Amino acid sequence: MSGFKIKQSTYIFAVIFGLIITGAAYRVAVKPKPHPPLIISTTTSLYETGLLDVLKERFEVDYPDTTILFVSQGTGLAIETAKRGDADMIMVHSPGQELGFMESGHGVNRKIIAYNFFIIVGPESDPAGILGMNPIDALLKVQEEGVNRDALWVSRGDNSGTHSKEKSLWKSTGLDLEELKVQPGGDEGRHWYIEAGAGMTATLQLANEKGAYTLTDVATYLKNYGNGNIELVKIVNSGEETLNVYSAILCNPKVNEMTNYVDAEDFLHYLLTDDVQELMAGYGIDEFGSTLFKPWMPELETPGSEFVKWVEEYAYYDGNECPEEFRYQSGDLYG
Repeated sequence: MSGFKIKQSTYIFAVIFGLIITGAAYRVAVKPKPHPPLIISTTTSLYETGLLDVLKERFEVDYPDTTILFVSQGTGLAIETAKRGDADMIMVHSPGQELGFMESGHGVNRKIIAYNFFIIVGPESDPAGILGMNPIDALLKVQEEGVNRDALWVSRGDNSGTHSKEKSLWKSTGLDLEELKVQPGGDEGRHWYIEAGAGMTATLQLANEKGAYTLTDVATYLKNYGNGNIELVKIVNSGEETLNVYSAILCNPKVNEMTNYVDAEDFLHYLLTDDVQELMAGYGIDEFGSTLFKPWMPELETPGSEFVKWVEEYAYYDGNECPEEFRYQSGDLYG
């Protein structure tokens, strides 16, 4: 009889133990996998102004399962990060480099999201006397005064979108940029053209320290001027030649199978919503008296305007912000 009781208790224990193991295995099987973060490789001007922090906070409220991580770099490095598979989308401002990213097969579904302008800033004394000039004439005068007197120029020198714009402006002057880099200047014979090899804020700080001119996006300038980080003033105003267009591009899931394409697509659509576009329209007004980024979507309500033509000539490819060969399951993204 005692043997029966031992066998019965052993059997009961085995059943209970089996149920525990089965339950544990089930919990492991049904436990949701950690949601991967959405990694966005982005230009410094969008990040340093604080706009992306605001967008991140709002997006994560609407999409609580998603965490956004930003990698802030110049456009060139931002693109290389995405090519390595270390980002899920990019937000940058250099149409030529963006086209190369898509042509290499790494980028799809490009959308223009916002714009502002580049400006030339410098010391209030304006040693080259370029106040109010157009950008090309201003650069020619800076070079002349840099060689003969005391004017200095600080370049980003980092293959960023701002650096690309600067190089295109120098090209328009007809001067050889590689020669400019080694030209002696002033009585001391030091180089008047200085490369910072840094982000926009650091470049502005260097120009401020040296009493030099530099090209900057207006958003980062207003942010740094408003918080007392620099004393440089706007010397050459914005216009067609200094247009600055920001775009978002998703990483191609056919090339990078590990990319978080679903969340990247959600964030791209989010950037184009009326709420976000209105947020951009007002961002910076209270603090700096001017919006830092102007939303692009409202401009499409007047497709024939002169400004829309500027953007199309500067940032479209054969009349389109994203030619069909660079689209992936785009749905109604392009109307």
